[in-house]
Amino acid sequence: MLSALYAGLFYLSASILVFGVVLRMAIYARTPAPLKIAQTPAPTTRIGVFWRMLREVVFFQSLFKSNKWIWVFGWTFHMGLLLVLLRHLRYFTNPVWFWVEWIQPVGLYASFALVIGLLGLWSRRLLVERIRYISSPSDHLMLALLFGIAVSGMAMKFVARVDIVAVKVYFLGLLRFKILDLPPDPILLVHLGLVFVLMFIFPISKLLHGPGVFFSPSRNQVDNPREQRYAPRTPAN
Repeated sequence: MLSALYAGLFYLSASILVFGVVLRMAIYARTPAPLKIAQTPAPTTRIGVFWRMLREVVFFQSLFKSNKWIWVFGWTFHMGLLLVLLRHLRYFTNPVWFWVEWIQPVGLYASFALVIGLLGLWSRRLLVERIRYISSPSDHLMLALLFGIAVSGMAMKFVARVDIVAVKVYFLGLLRFKILDLPPDPILLVHLGLVFVLMFIFPISKLLHGPGVFFSPSRNQVDNPREQRYAPRTPAN
């Protein structure tokens, strides 16, 4: 019964995550952009826009220029999260891709970077008065959710080890729509439960800024209003 319950939660949360993100991206893509508002200094060619977006997504260029301390914690958290997520691909692939095997040691200790970055960002919302003033309860709940996921995941590795072979067999079975036995480990159940909650709320949360950055007019527009007449993008065109 426990295995079937978590299987149902997995299918439901994954469906909501995929459908919700696709729907929100479609809304962003159809949203009119009536003004040329590329943030200067901005590139004047599409290739320049590509490289600017790459620097924003990979290195957080604008954040680095505005606040070095926030950049340190933000970049540490996001890069740690990326490596941890990539490391988890081993539970859904058989055989495991060679590059996923290579990043296993790095992804393991990237969890510490994830937690350090997360605590730094959370401390900022608690200690900086002007940030604390604009922080809503949902901001703290989101950080608490991410912290709970990270700590419970680390606990399964460094405190009370879980049968990861059985976990992998379970998820490989779910990918083939087969419900196998899930290890009834309390930490594992808490970890998966928190992940499912995150998947449920991701499409309606501020975490959607990840894919949303690609639709930001101040970042994805070419700064060429003097060279070319700007035709506002509308849902019709």
